Amino acid sequence: MIDMMTNNEFQANTSSLNSSPVNWDVVIVGGGISGLTLACGLQSSGLRILVVEAQQQRQATERSLSYALSPLTSKIFRSLGLWEQIAPQITHFSRVLLSDADYPHWVEFCPKDLGEAAVYYCAEHKVLMAALLLRVATASNITCYYETRVVEVHYGEQAAEVVLVGSQGQQQLRSTLVVAADGINSQIRSSAGIKTNGWAYWQSCITAVVAPEQSHQNIGYERFWASGPLAILPLPNNRCQIVWIAPHAEAQAIVALPSDQFMTKLRRYYGDQMGKLTLLSQPLVFPAQLMQSRRYCLPRLVLLGDAAHCCHPVGGQGLNMGIRDAAALAQVLQTAQQQFQDLGSLAVLKQYERWRRYENWIVLAFTDILNRSFSNQWLLLVRLRRLVLRLMKNWSFLRRLLLQLMTGLWGRKLQLSALSAHEVSSSNGSVK
Repeated sequence: MIDMMTNNEFQANTSSLNSSPVNWDVVIVGGGISGLTLACGLQSSGLRILVVEAQQQRQATERSLSYALSPLTSKIFRSLGLWEQIAPQITHFSRVLLSDADYPHWVEFCPKDLGEAAVYYCAEHKVLMAALLLRVATASNITCYYETRVVEVHYGEQAAEVVLVGSQGQQQLRSTLVVAADGINSQIRSSAGIKTNGWAYWQSCITAVVAPEQSHQNIGYERFWASGPLAILPLPNNRCQIVWIAPHAEAQAIVALPSDQFMTKLRRYYGDQMGKLTLLSQPLVFPAQLMQSRRYCLPRLVLLGDAAHCCHPVGGQGLNMGIRDAAALAQVLQTAQQQFQDLGSLAVLKQYERWRRYENWIVLAFTDILNRSFSNQWLLLVRLRRLVLRLMKNWSFLRRLLLQLMTGLWGRKLQLSALSAHEVSSSNGSVK
C-alpha cells in the first residue's frame, strides 16, 4: 500500500530526499480521462510529466461507457487541440428534453438557450481516450507507464519520493508534485490521511447501449421516475446509451433478466418515440454515491477528478467536473511555473483547492437536490416540481440559468488560451 509518513519519519527522510536530483516535475497517478487531460494541459509548459496507470493500456481505453460532455468541456478539448479528432466521432445534441414521468409538459433545451453549437455532446470512452493518448504519445515531455503500481510515497520538503512496481521491476523516483487521479477509491488519498464526506444513495445505475428502430434525431432525454431518472444519450450510427437509475434490489433484478425481458422492462420507461429497441451491449450496474474530500491538497500532493469528488449520475456531471478540475489545475500550475514558484507548495495548491472545491460543492448539492426532488411521490413536491417545469418551459431565463449551472459556464472563467498546445514533437513521447 502507499505510505503516508509520520512526522518523525518525515524529519528523518527530509535530508536524504533533498540530497538527490528531482526526476519529474509532476507524477500523475491514474491514466484515465481526467489524468490525461491534465497531462495534455501541461504539455506546452515543458514540465517533465509522468503518468502512472495500473491497468494495461487496452483495459484503460476500451471501457464500455459513454459520457454527456458539456459545451465547456468541448471548449477545453478544443483549446488542447483535440476537438478536431473527437468531434467527427461524437453526437451533437440538437435538443434535450426534460420530463417528469408521464406528465405531458416537458422542458426543451436548445443550443440557442446557451448560444452554443450544441446543448451537449455524447462521446464514447474509447473515443476520448484515443485522442488523449495520441496527444500524449507525441509529446516530448510526457511519459506513460502502464501496468505499473505506486506502492509507496514519501512526502519531503522539496520533493516527493515515489516507489513504483511494474513490468521492469521496482523503481524509485522523485517528483515536485504528485497528482492523485486514481479514482473514487484512491489509495493515494486514503494513505495521505485525507478524509471524505458523503453517502451512498439507495439507488444503483444501469448502463447499456441500444439501437432504436427509428432515428434518435440527436435528441437527448432526461426522464424522472419515482424510482430514479432515466437518461437517453444519442450516439453515432443511431445508437443510444441509457443511464437508468433504480433502487439497488430492483436494479440487480433488472440486469439479471434475460435480454428480451430486460428490453420489455426498459421500453416502459424509454417510451415508443423511436420504435422497437435492440440491445447492443451487456447491461452493467454500479451503486450511486456522493463524495467530497475534506481537502484537495497537502504539500506535494493534490487530488483530481473522482479522487476528489463523486456525484449522483443524474445530469451527467461527473466527468465534466473532472475535466474542469484538470483544466483549472493546469492553469494554476502553469501560472506558478511562470512566477518561479514551487509547484508542490501548499500556497500554490490551495489556489486550485479554493477554486474547484467550492464549485464542485455547488454541483454536488445540485445533483443531490435534483435526484431527491424527482425520485419520490410526495404530492406537495410533485406539484411544486411540475410547476417549476411549466415555468422553465415558458420562461427562457430560467432555462438558461439551469443550463449555465449544468454546463459549468456559471463559475470562474478558465483561461483556455493558457492550455493551448504549442508545436508538438512527432516522435519523442514515451509509452511503456
